[in-house]
Amino acid sequence: MSVPQWLRPLATRLPHVTAADLRWAAGHGPGGRPAAVLVLFADGPGGPEVLLTERAGTLRQHSGQVAFPGGRRDPADADAPATALREAAEETGLVAAGVDVLGELPTLALAHSEHAVTPVVGFWREPCPVGVVDPSEVARVERVPLAELLAPGSVRRVRGTGGYTGPAFAVRGLLVWGFTAEVLVRVLDLGGLLTRPPGPVATVSLEEALAWAGGGA
Repeated sequence: MSVPQWLRPLATRLPHVTAADLRWAAGHGPGGRPAAVLVLFADGPGGPEVLLTERAGTLRQHSGQVAFPGGRRDPADADAPATALREAAEETGLVAAGVDVLGELPTLALAHSEHAVTPVVGFWREPCPVGVVDPSEVARVERVPLAELLAPGSVRRVRGTGGYTGPAFAVRGLLVWGFTAEVLVRVLDLGGLLTRPPGPVATVSLEEALAWAGGGA
């Protein structure tokens, strides 16, 4: 398997990552319905990119939120990478044969949705056109350059419900926060790709963050 130079430290680190390395918040651990998400990186015209989706606003859970492609494991799926790649193909039209799986993160139990989610990290060796396949599930598909995602003006911390506070990014009119931002920060950090903005990062409410991401603040 050949990966670009900027992705090699992450590919080397992934097989050895433990839950302790990730410092997951209390309440995470094994259990729940098996699911997987695809954290997919690519070489783009503006440098390294990550594939993100915006969930449809009509969904019962996490409607309108930014997410990695992914979903529940089907009985026919051999493992977590098979689930992540199948779901990504169904949601975005991704051609799975063009993806090299680099590894997995430890599975996380999300109590609020009763799922045990395995993040699968991949390199998009042969990028293909992607977009919304089923509007009832996905509203938008974006290949987001890391330079845009991590720009100093794009980074905040968001204060959500239940006392949650965590990282957030505003990019292309989208707010990346919650589970997706937590996983993304850890993956980028493992690969030495996480740039820190100079100075303190503002902490804002979820409502303020949504307005900020949409250009209203």
